[in-house]
Amino acid sequence: MSTFPAAPQAVRPRRVVTDRRGGRSRSPYDSFNLGDHVGDDAGDVAANRSRVARELRVPEDRLVWMEQVHGASVAVVDGPQAGPVAATDALVTATPGLVLCVLVADCVPVLIADPVAGVVAAVHAGREGVGKGVVPAALSAMASLGARARNVSALLGPAVCGECYEVPAQMQADVARVAPAAAVRTRAGTPGLDLRAAVADGLRRAGIPEVVQDPRCTVEDPQLFSHRRDGVTGRQAGIVWLG
Repeated sequence: MSTFPAAPQAVRPRRVVTDRRGGRSRSPYDSFNLGDHVGDDAGDVAANRSRVARELRVPEDRLVWMEQVHGASVAVVDGPQAGPVAATDALVTATPGLVLCVLVADCVPVLIADPVAGVVAAVHAGREGVGKGVVPAALSAMASLGARARNVSALLGPAVCGECYEVPAQMQADVARVAPAAAVRTRAGTPGLDLRAAVADGLRRAGIPEVVQDPRCTVEDPQLFSHRRDGVTGRQAGIVWLG
């Protein structure tokens, strides 16, 4: 796991990004796959998720997962869930010790925190989610719990980079109408999308003063899962909570 230190505040947001090393899953999910919807052995996924809880020193039932559907639905949660939160792509909480998890294998995991209000969010920002406004929807839900843009910081975890994310020209144009910063050229000179650039631009336009980007590309880094590179593969997680 790669950890990112939190600012020294009375309420301390904590953020973690996992990679594919150190788990129990076998090829092609090797080895620290946290996705339970990709065809991996359920026992191996459960063991890997248990390791997350042990490493974070939290009870396993404090981990909150989503049934991600590439939409813009946001769920505000205040306690443990019986299973993944249905049909949602962003989780928001003001409950200390409740650990929000977003699964990715090319999409952008967006981990947002307001340490003053004590509010955090985990967002799944893929091409469709960016186009539908999932990140602004998460910010709005955070604001309803008292978060203020001037106090918010965001970490954008590893994702496919613009040089590797080739798309048809019309698809690029459709996304760029909503998120102009997404439109780039790939390494081959073809139309591409840089979703991290689009999310970062949107956050700054929303008045978020601190946006940190993990520069790793999931396609280029073999220590990360990438659906675009491998097809059948696992999922790493972006994780945020109030410690």
